[in-house]
Amino acid sequence: MFNLNFSFLQNIKNLINPFYKKKDLKFIFKKLQEDIPQNKIAARFVGGCVRKYLSNEKIDDIDVATILTTDQIKQKFQDTNLKVIDTGLKHGTVTLVSDNHKVEITTLRKDAKTDGRHAEVEYTDDWKQDSERRDFTINAIYLDINGKIFDPQMGKNDLKNNNVKFIGDPQKRIEEDYLRIIRFVRFKIMYDLEVEKTTSDAIKQNLEGIKKISKERILIELLKILELKNFLRINHSNDLKEIFKMIFPEFLYLDRLDRLQKVYKQSELNRDILLGVLLIDEKDNHEYFLHKYNTSNKIKNILEKISKNLKKLKSDKHFFEKDLIKNVYLDGKNHLIALNLINFSINSKVREKDFLKILNKVLKIKVPVFPIDGEYLKQKGMKEGQSLGKVLKILEKDWINNNFKISNERIDEIIRIN
Repeated sequence: MFNLNFSFLQNIKNLINPFYKKKDLKFIFKKLQEDIPQNKIAARFVGGCVRKYLSNEKIDDIDVATILTTDQIKQKFQDTNLKVIDTGLKHGTVTLVSDNHKVEITTLRKDAKTDGRHAEVEYTDDWKQDSERRDFTINAIYLDINGKIFDPQMGKNDLKNNNVKFIGDPQKRIEEDYLRIIRFVRFKIMYDLEVEKTTSDAIKQNLEGIKKISKERILIELLKILELKNFLRINHSNDLKEIFKMIFPEFLYLDRLDRLQKVYKQSELNRDILLGVLLIDEKDNHEYFLHKYNTSNKIKNILEKISKNLKKLKSDKHFFEKDLIKNVYLDGKNHLIALNLINFSINSKVREKDFLKILNKVLKIKVPVFPIDGEYLKQKGMKEGQSLGKVLKILEKDWINNNFKISNERIDEIIRIN
């Protein structure tokens, strides 16, 4: 019901106040059109913002295509209040930043030569040529500042039917940029799980090409995939599951998603939880993933902590009963909620009612607040420096181990002996 209402409200919002009527966007388009003949369109929205607008989804990134060169764009906005950033000049891209939007503007182009990783580009002022070098029909729908659609690849119809389709020959599109295989998986999960045989065959024939793509680009796409609410349904499509496992063989535990679906509505999922579900086992399988993709320290620390506590959980069946407040204080509620979800997905012996019981206990906990800070210690006569920080840590540890209580006498004693 919530999704239906949200979609309905978003639809009304789009009708009354569509995104392209925003003041700063109208200003940008007005500047781009200056000195351009009125019968020639200087710029149109394209890609995700158009797709999301037509699907009544929330719009975040704004992409604009233009017949102008990057130098012309920069010149037009040099004396305005907009910040101009050279985000990708070799690809013909400039980013404009206003108070409300970050707008990526790219010169129309056609791909001239490619090796599956990098494309040499030729600029053009032909909108249809620009559409032909894009990946999917649903990403080649253009929208002008007045709300008029230009749809040379019939993407609007495919979007209406949740059909993710390569523009032209799938084999050719994939060979131009092998990352399109992973992008195809992402959009298929987003819109429709069924894969046509010709597309599936083209993907499988070109999987080796993914090795040419940088691990950084692959990881960015993967994390976007894991943020999709439909990702939990990947096992419902044998073709999509097979392709995903071929691309990411380190994800050994896709079958765990079936158990996760039983309880995921009871708790919020995120990509870190899904990484834990798909990767972590007793053999430290996640470490290979962390090394392969050279992930951020944030992801590394999250997975290491989950792995460590899952081992504790396995050796101590009462992990969620004793010291629960202490564990919440040290690791945070979100971590304990994630741990509970991952443990349920891994361990078939854990019943749904047990999962819910633990979840409710964690949610109800009032996290204690450490009552001592540096100012308090200074009032006790301590001076700023390393010793103050050391004493704070000792006091906090003592406070935690004493069930979050500490007397003034104990505080004075710890200060005196340290």
